[in-house]
Amino acid sequence: MKRRKFLQKASISTLGLVTTGNLVACVNPTSQKEEVLTTDTEASVKPLVIATWNTPLAVSTAAEVLEAGGSALDAVEAGCKIEEANEKGQSVGIGGLPDRDGNVTLDACIMNSEGDYGAVLCVKNIKHVISVARKVMENTPHVMLVGEGAEQFALSQGFQKENLLTEASKKAWEKWRQTAKYKPIINIENHDTIGMLAIDKKGNISGACTTSGLAYKMAGRVGDSPIIGGGLFVDNEVGGAAATGLGEEVLKTVGSFLIVELMRQGKSPQEACEEAIARIVNKPNSDFKNFQVGYIAVNKKGETGAYAIHEWFSYNRYKNNENKNIKSDFILNRKA
Repeated sequence: MKRRKFLQKASISTLGLVTTGNLVACVNPTSQKEEVLTTDTEASVKPLVIATWNTPLAVSTAAEVLEAGGSALDAVEAGCKIEEANEKGQSVGIGGLPDRDGNVTLDACIMNSEGDYGAVLCVKNIKHVISVARKVMENTPHVMLVGEGAEQFALSQGFQKENLLTEASKKAWEKWRQTAKYKPIINIENHDTIGMLAIDKKGNISGACTTSGLAYKMAGRVGDSPIIGGGLFVDNEVGGAAATGLGEEVLKTVGSFLIVELMRQGKSPQEACEEAIARIVNKPNSDFKNFQVGYIAVNKKGETGAYAIHEWFSYNRYKNNENKNIKSDFILNRKA
């Protein structure tokens, strides 16, 4: 079927807003924390992969696809599937922490270098929602499917139905129910959403984002992760950006789209990420000390950037044949 083209130059005011991810997940104790990125001025040697949080296996999987001559689109899908299959992560794919009713619901989106976009929201029983999002992009006239309709579509495309609530996540939910307090937790060495950007050997950029959303959210809640311009945006002429953290705040400034537009105006990825975080922090009555948002970005030259509100946000980057976890700079560090 003919794919729908998303108008890349739509104004921010016309972008649909919905709401993102929780701040709970796994950490690799071997991650390297000694490097704090302020700016990356050297254009990298293609290919390149950058992803939120400490996700070395996901990034190395994507890098292998690129090194073998695969497309950036294939790379980000393959990389995100690694985290979706990681039961210990408790925030992406199987094993994700459920909503307050005990149901695991997943959100994902993917965007290619041609500006095509596909997303699924609030999906139950399907582990690899990033692949379902790609099927929406390539096999339907739509860009977004939700809930039961998305699940039915996935089953029609050959995806298998499975229980996503692991015993560990069920026990965590049962413990939460004893108090039922509902407040986002600022990440400490943890990750929620995985957002990934890649540049292939042809110089094309694609991106993907997948999550189980905010832990113990209200049933039906959707964050920024599957929303174009919020959790992810790619313009192959300019670059791409992805978000992690409290999606409600990302969506209020259409963060990923903002970063790409700032890069279009001449800012480096690092400068653009810093401006996007500042937009959140400097809003009137912002409660930024009680939530986290982090961004990653890459431009057409292969320069990268990352920035967050609080400490502890990190990202993995494959560049010049090295896959490294890097601690991001953060705005409260400069306000101290």
